[in-house]
This record gives sequence, C-alpha cells and structure tokens, in this order.
Amino acid sequence: MNKNNILLVDGMALLFRGFFATAFRGNFMMTSKGIPTNGVYQFLRYFLDAVQTFEPTHVICCWDMGSKTFRSELYNEYKANRGEPPVELIPQFELVKEVTEAFNMPNIGITNYEADDCIGTLAKAYSEENQVIILTGDQDILQLVDEGISVAIMRKGQGNYEIFDVNNFYDKKGIHPNQIVDLKGLMGDSSDNYPGVKGIGEKTALKLIKEHGTIDAILANIEQLPKGIRAKISDNLDMLHLSRELAEIKCDVPVRCEIEDALWKYDRNIIEKKFSELEFKNLAKLI
Repeated sequence: MNKNNILLVDGMALLFRGFFATAFRGNFMMTSKGIPTNGVYQFLRYFLDAVQTFEPTHVICCWDMGSKTFRSELYNEYKANRGEPPVELIPQFELVKEVTEAFNMPNIGITNYEADDCIGTLAKAYSEENQVIILTGDQDILQLVDEGISVAIMRKGQGNYEIFDVNNFYDKKGIHPNQIVDLKGLMGDSSDNYPGVKGIGEKTALKLIKEHGTIDAILANIEQLPKGIRAKISDNLDMLHLSRELAEIKCDVPVRCEIEDALWKYDRNIIEKKFSELEFKNLAKLI
C-alpha cells in the first residue's frame, strides 16, 4: 500500500516571510478597494512552489490563534520583544485563510497554543502510517524530525529548501532532534525572548549537550563541570527548566483533522474566482 504524503504548512511562517520579503520595498500590492495583498500573494507563490516540489497527497495549514498562549502565561516576557504587526499585514491574516479555504484545505488552529503545537500533534498522529513533511522557516520545528516526519526549512529565495530527516539530521546538526529542546533550554532563544542560562551561548550549550546528552544528565554530573559553567547553571536553575518547557513543542494538544478532509483536491473555478476578487493576475497559471 502506498503511504500518503502529507504536507503540514506553517501558515504564519509563510505569511510573515511573504509580507516582509515584499514590504521592505514598500510594495504592499493594493486591490482597487485599497486592501493590501502582498503577504497573501507571496504566501501563495511559496505554497504553490512547495506543492509542486513535494507533490503531497494531502495538505493542511496550521495557524497561531492570537498572541496569548500557555507559554505567555508561564513566562510574561515570552515573545514580548515583538511589536504589533504592521497595519498593512493585519487584514491579510483573515484574507489568507479565505484563500486556503478556496483550495479546500483545512485551516487548523487552537486558542492558547501555537501553530507549532498543532503541527507537532498532527505530525505525530499521521506519521504512524504516512509520510509527513512540514514546511516552515522556523528552526524550532526541527525537534519534530522523526521516523516518518521530515522538515523542509525555507531558505533565501523561492524554491530553495533544506530538508532535514532522520537520516541526515545528525550529520547536519551534530545532535539528535530530541536534543534540540535541551539545547534551547540552555542557550535560550532571542527571537522568542527567553534567556536560558545567562552567560551560556550556543557554542557552550552544544558542547554540553554533545558531552552529556540531556539537561538531566548535565545536572546529575554538575560537580564535574568547569567551575564557571557550574556556577552559571546553579544560579539559573529555575530559568533553565522554564526555558526548556517553553522550547518544547506540545504533541498532545486537542486538535484533529480526519485525513480524508485534507485530500489535496480543489475546484479550479473557485480558485480563479478568488484570485480575480483579489486582482491576482499571474497566479492562475501556477495552479
């Protein structure tokens, strides 16, 4: 029996990437009614290229549902370094979902959790009997690489992907996917705004994980660590445990999507009508 090839799309990652790739030139692309569409347009270019490249049998798009999640409850400063989205982007949040719905594609999201948690939960469930590929620009998702789950990280330029799977992960990263969470617990994450252990950067964190394997093993052998590192960890124990919790993608959140609902099958007329409504002139040839 041929396995299904399921593409899980990190919708926000593609939308933000698409928006900022075009917005820096001030090119917001407006409809005749004055609605900005640059992020949606570029999202579609990325998305349709990925569909062509990976040839999925099923596609699902996952979304964040607002900025407040259980992580911001655990740590007030979580992602607090991020400003409000640009005004030109705000109407495109709903617009992009209308477009994905036109493709008859499920939009999945759940309050209090991030898109990553939905992706993790669905990926683990589907990978038992199918092949899953996750499309994102977000390195955090690399922790999900496993048997049956690969991650396509979008690199600069369209159609440029770096694929991580169980066979190449260790060669590329020097650690295993399930060690990413502990690595980030130690070094923190400046883009998500949690500190890890103050004074321990990526290089030291990587060395510790390679030597000991896990944070638990590091703590069990703390007396053997160099004095300076031992002091930093001892002084930041609470933040170490909290950072590890913030870094971990939850794979047991209450979301589900029946696989038959995600079949990659759409009505071209509906899409062309949507493209025409948004005044997208050149995209129809990509579908």
